[in-house]
Amino acid sequence: MVTPAESPAEPPDHLTDPRDLLTGYLDYYRDALLRKLDGLPDEALRSAPLPSGWTPLQLFKHLTYVEIRWLRWGFAGEDIERPWGDRGAGGRDPSGPWHVGEDESFEDLRAAFLETCERSRRIVAGASLGEYAPPSPRFEDPERPASLIWILFHLLQEYARHLGHLDAARELIDGKVGE
Repeated sequence: MVTPAESPAEPPDHLTDPRDLLTGYLDYYRDALLRKLDGLPDEALRSAPLPSGWTPLQLFKHLTYVEIRWLRWGFAGEDIERPWGDRGAGGRDPSGPWHVGEDESFEDLRAAFLETCERSRRIVAGASLGEYAPPSPRFEDPERPASLIWILFHLLQEYARHLGHLDAARELIDGKVGE
């Protein structure tokens, strides 16, 4: 469990360095994800409180794979066997619904998330914001890959959007707001 004293604070409003701002907010949102899931029993993690049918555990796994797809597979050009591992159909179908196996526990997914975040931090630390990803199948036009600064901004909007979804789900599950 992350205690408030350990939780990263929102980056200060006087920050002007784009790298510090982007990475600071990314860590802030990563921590918010863990806080919002903290204390939910397994039944609630695996239940869909909203009509769209996703579960908090599926969303958690999805955000892990979002980082894998954009930073490891996309930007770093790593060979990822199952880049869509958060989806059904063996993790190879990008259009499949989010999926968590019965044998996947919150603790296992949390360990994978933390490991993924650490790997993402190392990738970002080793590159300039203006650097482009190598051409790869990750991008619609493999000859025009994304820049690191664009990828980081995209990750921030993914986290912000999904954390809003999780806020609504958590309120429906147990009434907690703004964790």
